[in-house]
Amino acid sequence: MRSVLFDVDGVLVHSMFHPDPNRIRDWGKHLEADFGIPRETFNQFFHQGYGEVARGEKSIITALDAFLPTIGSEANALDVLSYWLENDTPVNRPLLDGIKRLNKTGKAKVYLATNQEHQRAYHLWTELRLGHIFEDMFYSARLGVGKPAPEYFIEVDKRLGPQSEAPLFFDDSQKNVDAGNAHGWESALFLTEDDFFDHPWIREVLK
Repeated sequence: MRSVLFDVDGVLVHSMFHPDPNRIRDWGKHLEADFGIPRETFNQFFHQGYGEVARGEKSIITALDAFLPTIGSEANALDVLSYWLENDTPVNRPLLDGIKRLNKTGKAKVYLATNQEHQRAYHLWTELRLGHIFEDMFYSARLGVGKPAPEYFIEVDKRLGPQSEAPLFFDDSQKNVDAGNAHGWESALFLTEDDFFDHPWIREVLK
C-alpha cells in the first residue's frame, strides 16, 4: 500500500495565489468592509514573525494580539481568527472526490503534508472533517519544522514508518516539490486536479 500525501493550500484547498485568476479564492476580499483592515495591510502579518507561528513556537492569537495594534486596528484577535478560518477553506471538491475514490481502492493511504499553525490545522481536521478521509496530517507547527526544509521530510518519514514504495507527494510549490524529490519521494507539481488524475500511478489505480 502506497503513501500518498497532499499539500493543503493551493491543492486540497483553493488558494488566494494561482496563475489562473479564475481559480483564485481570496478569503480576505471583504476584510476591510468587515473589520476596517485593508487586505494589503493584513498581509504584513505573514511577514512579521508568522514563521514562528507556523513552526508552533508562538500561538496565532498571541501573534495577532501583537500585530493588530501595529496597524491601528482595534479588532478582537479571536474574531479575526474565526473570520479567517471560516472563509479560508474552500475545498477543491473534484480533487477530494478523487482522493475518496483512491481510498476505496485499498491501494493507498492518504495523508496531508502542509505548513500550518495549530488552530487552522485543528479546524481543517475537525470542522472540515478531513480527519474522516486522511490517515494523518503532518503539519509544520506539530513537527517544529516546515517545507521545504529537509528536516520536514525526515520527520514525516519517521511517522510514516518503513515504506515498500516511495511516497507520492502533490504540492503547488516547485520548491517543495524539488525538496521532496531530493529526499527520495516521488513529488509532483499540482496546479489543477488534472495533475492528480493524469499522474500515471493514480490513473492506473483509479481506472
